[in-house]
Amino acid sequence: MSTALVWFRRDLRLCDNPALYEACVTHDHIIPVYIHAPAEEAPWQPGGASCWWLQQSLAALNQILCERDSRLLIRRGNSLSVLRDLIRETGATAVYWNRLYEPAIIARDKTIKAALQQDGLQVNSSNAALLAEPWTLRKDNGEPYQVFTPFWKASLRRLPPAAPLPVAEKITSPAVQPASDSLDSLELQPRIPWYTGMLDAWQPGEEGAQQRLAHFCDHLLQDYHNTRNLPAVDGVSRLSPHLHFGEISPRQIWAAVSAQCDGNPLERKGAETYLRELGWREFAHHVLYHWPHTPEQPMQERFAAYPWRNNTAELLASWQQGRTGYPLVDAGMRELWETGWMHNRVRMIVASWLVKNCRIPWQDGERWFWDTLVDADLANNTLGWQWTAGCGTDAAPYFRVFNPVRQSEQFDADGVYIRRWLPALARLPTPWLYRPWETPKAIQQETGFKPGINYPLPVIDLKTSRAEALAGYDRIRS
Repeated sequence: MSTALVWFRRDLRLCDNPALYEACVTHDHIIPVYIHAPAEEAPWQPGGASCWWLQQSLAALNQILCERDSRLLIRRGNSLSVLRDLIRETGATAVYWNRLYEPAIIARDKTIKAALQQDGLQVNSSNAALLAEPWTLRKDNGEPYQVFTPFWKASLRRLPPAAPLPVAEKITSPAVQPASDSLDSLELQPRIPWYTGMLDAWQPGEEGAQQRLAHFCDHLLQDYHNTRNLPAVDGVSRLSPHLHFGEISPRQIWAAVSAQCDGNPLERKGAETYLRELGWREFAHHVLYHWPHTPEQPMQERFAAYPWRNNTAELLASWQQGRTGYPLVDAGMRELWETGWMHNRVRMIVASWLVKNCRIPWQDGERWFWDTLVDADLANNTLGWQWTAGCGTDAAPYFRVFNPVRQSEQFDADGVYIRRWLPALARLPTPWLYRPWETPKAIQQETGFKPGINYPLPVIDLKTSRAEALAGYDRIRS
């Protein structure tokens, strides 16, 4: 009677889980285990919002395992030591896991795999997180891709992916299981309950992911290409945290989108646009794998000499708190604090404002997003901030500086998004909603709104700061 450990990490689902499926069809007894070892992911251990989500997701995973007469065994400590302890306690002869692609985790997993194999264990790792693993795609000259479009064209030649794996028929536990730490002992839940808005906004876990996917495919997919840039509209999938924690796989998403399009998703504009966004996630992992220094350092080395502004603590705080005086920026930052998420169009705008108008290093924004986003993903976060700063692969042109006023007028034309997150501005007529500091006296009297009292005045001038940003870019170009 053989026993295998299945080491869950960020693959917190039963369906289309290659490690779990292979272990179940190969061995008699299965012990699902989660090891809490955040220090092994340093310096990018999970932030506050991610820890909140992880708590809910682990509880959901344990529940569905219990419904199948199994359970999730939880331990804390050094991963290799914990695995060796469990092997001694259970007599397990094999360990299965699904691969992750962050630099620190790759190095750790290689060490653990070699050590366990030397101990005489069978060790199997699988791909459960990506459509194509980062080392499998290269240009004709053997180099990794630095531009998205040719990367995606090469990816499409290998797609569609294989069909998702079903849930294993049986997850059979041994008669006697080792002791487990409690989920609460991991202390993932914040002691100050700032997460009530996230509780209202999300349903972490595999069931929540499937419900969101079904809603998106049934109601939003067809018009996705028209609605994806409108932050006031329920027009995007909101699957990013579910994908990050592995509560759903990209193969499952591809299969569902394909089924909605009669098997031809790339011939439907909404579906093709959405799958292309899934491609950007693949590209982010490709870039991180081949350039592992990019979470801390610019991809383009000359940007290390960019003349950032000095004494930025107050500016940074105004951005973090949603008190910049620019309504779309502040609405986005308040949505982030309340829900742990922000619409992608608004992410680009708030990032541009921080990096280009304030000339605050992109790493400061990257760190704030890392701590406050429920979908904080090292690959995506790094690519997004380097794209905005103009210093990454396939980056935005250095001279592209988003104007939050014009962006508001274009993508929140009725002011619904701003009014939702900035109730102090709700009574303003729409033209003044985007530039409240210019509100005429008559409208101030009519609405009771006073710039600088009900809502902050702009902390920085857009025109002047844009010119200063471009001058800085000119310096490093020359």
